[in-house]
Amino acid sequence: MILRRFFDAAMAALLLPPLAPPARPFAHARFSAPLYPGAIPISPRWSARRACLLSNIANADLNTFPEEQSEIIFVGTGTSEGIPRVSCLTDTSKTCEVCLKATQPGNKNRRRNTSILIRYANSFGRFNILVDAGKFFYHSALCWFPAYGVRTIDAVIITHSHADAIGGLDDLRDWTNNVQPYIPIYVNKRDFEVMKKTHYYLVDTSAVVPGAAVSELQFNIIKEEPFIVHNLKVTPLPVWHGQGYRSLGFRFGDICYISDVSDIPEETYPLLEDCDLLIMDALRPDRSSSTHFGLPRALMEVRKIQPRRTLFTGMMHLMDHDKVNEDLSKLNDTEGLDIQLSYDGLRVPVKL
Repeated sequence: MILRRFFDAAMAALLLPPLAPPARPFAHARFSAPLYPGAIPISPRWSARRACLLSNIANADLNTFPEEQSEIIFVGTGTSEGIPRVSCLTDTSKTCEVCLKATQPGNKNRRRNTSILIRYANSFGRFNILVDAGKFFYHSALCWFPAYGVRTIDAVIITHSHADAIGGLDDLRDWTNNVQPYIPIYVNKRDFEVMKKTHYYLVDTSAVVPGAAVSELQFNIIKEEPFIVHNLKVTPLPVWHGQGYRSLGFRFGDICYISDVSDIPEETYPLLEDCDLLIMDALRPDRSSSTHFGLPRALMEVRKIQPRRTLFTGMMHLMDHDKVNEDLSKLNDTEGLDIQLSYDGLRVPVKL
């Protein structure tokens, strides 16, 4: 009841009608009938938006940024399997506190596949540039795109070809069938070769049955050198994501994004100089894995790179959002380091 009153208050701020408690199915295919005194008919569209906001109300930043303001939206901040884990919620022998917290509406431990959306404003308009579309991308888009008024996807940039980065490419059909004619994809040659196998029907659409509505994607092969997306300069940041496996971070203006990293080559460090905001991989609190930085290594890299601000991403269920952030905040007092964990739905205004 308390949560419902809080949510109704939030909806009032959005000039939406109050949420009627579920008593029976919709009486009409288009509008639901009032179910309690004071409620008014609402469309399924608003019902869907309410459901989204209810599950994320503590995370959603409902402030309206001016059109000329660029921003970064954290579409996802978790590992490949996401948080909570099914295996933790079904384990009767022990309790995973972080996964249990993640089941609560709006809890910042709820994390889907790591991804950001860059809303880039320039003299030509405002462009939505997505970095990675993993297995949970469509679920993330359902939560954050309606809440933040994101309609189009003007480009997708791929960091690497693991499932948590490209598993959602098929879901882009909703946009290319209903919103826009196609979506440009920027990917390096090695990962494009992987896509030829995993998403062969999206790369070569000649084999698609006539009338089948698959994603219409325009593939652009990039190298480890700067390229331009809607007049935004993008600089690849080559890193290792496990032994012998190359992944790409990217620099946008003074924003550096490295989501999947186990080691940074020496030649990449000069590309990280004068970084205003560093968004970097930090999988777990105690140690690194063979493919990801843990918190100790990530902190070591922050001290070396010396960004003005750092937001960690890619956290697993051993990273309790509030507890780790409380510890990280102490580094601001002792070392002057501005470091925090990011969370799904976080919006950060940036200058690009």
